[in-house]
Amino acid sequence: MIPDKAQILKSVSFKTSRSGGKGGQNVNKVSSKVELIFNISSADFLSDEEKLLLSDKLSNRIDAEGLLHIVSQEDRSQLMNKEKTIFKLIDLIRKSLLVEKKRKRTKIPKGVIEKRLKNKAANSSKKEIRKKPEID
Repeated sequence: MIPDKAQILKSVSFKTSRSGGKGGQNVNKVSSKVELIFNISSADFLSDEEKLLLSDKLSNRIDAEGLLHIVSQEDRSQLMNKEKTIFKLIDLIRKSLLVEKKRKRTKIPKGVIEKRLKNKAANSSKKEIRKKPEID
C-alpha cells in the first residue's frame, strides 16, 4: 500500500541545515537544505512483507541504524524542499514495492519461421545469380 502525505508526516523526522554552493547571502543565512529521515521498521502503515521488501531493495540507501535519508536542497525555500523530500520518499516506496512480472517465454510462430527461411532462400538465389559462371 502506498502511503499518503499525512501518513508519512507522522513517521518521519526532518533535519534542516544551510545549503552549500552558489547562492550568495541567501545560502549563508537561511537553512533551506532539508534531510528527511525515515525509519522503515517503525512505519505503521507498512506490512511486515512490505518492510522486508523495502529494506531489501533500498539496502544501499539505508544506514547502519536502519534509517533512510533523503536530501533536497534545490529550492531556496525550506518548505519546497520539504515537499520534494516527501514526494521523493513516496516515489521511492512506490518503485520499491512494485513487483515485476516474470517474463514467460513464448514459442516463435511457424509462420514467422517459414517467412524467415523463404527470405533467406530468396536472398541466397539472388546472390547465386550474381556470381560469374564457372568455365569447365
